[in-house]
Amino acid sequence: MTNTWYDAVVVGSGFGGLAAALELTRRGARVALCETLNYPGGCASTFRRHGYSFEAGATLFSGLDSEQLFGRWVREYGLDVTVDWLDPLVELRTPGMHLGVYRDRERLHEQLRAFPGAPADALRDFFRLQHQVAQALWPLFDDPTLLPPLDVRALLRHASRALSYTPLLRWMGRPLGAVLERFGLLRFTPLRTYLDALCQITVQCGATEAEAPFAMAAMDYYWRGTGHVRGGIGRLASALAGAVASGGGEVLFANRVKSLERVPGGWRVSARRGELFARHVVANVLPQGLARMLELPPERQPASLRELAGRVGEGWGAVMLYLVVRAPAGASSSAHHLELVLDEQAPFIEGNHLFASFSGEADTGRAPPGHRTLTVSTHVALRTLAGKNEAERARHIATIQERMRLGLARLAPEWLENVHHELTASPRTFERFTGREAGAVGGVPRRAGLHHYRTLGPREVMQGLWLVGDSVFPGQSTLATALGGVRTAACIARG
Repeated sequence: MTNTWYDAVVVGSGFGGLAAALELTRRGARVALCETLNYPGGCASTFRRHGYSFEAGATLFSGLDSEQLFGRWVREYGLDVTVDWLDPLVELRTPGMHLGVYRDRERLHEQLRAFPGAPADALRDFFRLQHQVAQALWPLFDDPTLLPPLDVRALLRHASRALSYTPLLRWMGRPLGAVLERFGLLRFTPLRTYLDALCQITVQCGATEAEAPFAMAAMDYYWRGTGHVRGGIGRLASALAGAVASGGGEVLFANRVKSLERVPGGWRVSARRGELFARHVVANVLPQGLARMLELPPERQPASLRELAGRVGEGWGAVMLYLVVRAPAGASSSAHHLELVLDEQAPFIEGNHLFASFSGEADTGRAPPGHRTLTVSTHVALRTLAGKNEAERARHIATIQERMRLGLARLAPEWLENVHHELTASPRTFERFTGREAGAVGGVPRRAGLHHYRTLGPREVMQGLWLVGDSVFPGQSTLATALGGVRTAACIARG
């Protein structure tokens, strides 16, 4: 590598980094994208082991409609990406309940109202409020120009929408549990189970403690352009990396960034394959990873970075099972997703709550004919693991994985009759598959509090050094991280 200066070096090819690189190249910037692994996507990637292809972590994605961000990119860049619109999108199973999440949201509401003793009027009122909140917030994702940085036109559009924001004001800084209590739904187990399961995978905490506006917006996730990328989400990630290269950017896989150093005019980026110089660096990493690259003692690190790393440390690591199974007789040919809960009264972590995603027959090359690949995930608290030595951590992870197998055997037994291959992953293994520091997932848990609204825009950690990803605004989900990358690129371009 030469001493040529780039307008921006993007560190990490998760969807936040891919989006920033793509938007910067679209705006004519000279960009280099560095990725530790030899494939893109981060937590939303598809990796290959032992001849099989698995979704690394995230498996179901929003923003894929033709007028939403990913859908527009597929159309505008002519990406070779096919989306399968599943119905149902997810099936929730517990020992005493099966609940299907269909593309027609009213079918979910009807199922909830059909449970014995269901408070039908309260459910209608609750979902009416939830829909108002979602209708206020989701347009910000459909049109990224409504997110910071804001120009005069965006401010005028927000002013015209002011009345739609009023339902949020009462609940900002308060937990979803308070909303449920207001409508007398706190002890209605079918709804609580559904919300606890949904919130754990979207806002990364239980429903009763989740920041209410965030949680109510997340409840619309399944109906906002959500689908299955045929062949695995890695197809979309690779296509976006290709679009960056076609637009003039340099995409450098297997090029781990070791350190970042301020120099006159910008930053020196020391990587596996040499040094790069850039006016801006966009880091699609966790704050802990960025702190390590800066090689500064804790007292010299930006306070905002230390605070953010602490909030991520309050979150979760991923424990995974990757299986190859023979499809049972009568199984649907399409990809599908199961959410499994063994005990509705226990915390939705550590194998009690599973998200299981099955490839479909159209996902060719992922498994032998007649077989499917299966990604199963659960959460474990990072602080729990941090308090154990290596042997204790290994025993704890093994116990969780055994409970995961138990959950599959009890709630989805048809899929365990013929397991052809199994690959396990602890948070440390997940880190190797995704490049995520400590195998952390989901960024910052969105527990209730007004602190979430302090920074509603791109995060410039130091001059010319930007952080993107699920630990910063606008938060969790592949779509949200991509939108953060797009708006960060807009800030840099305005520079």
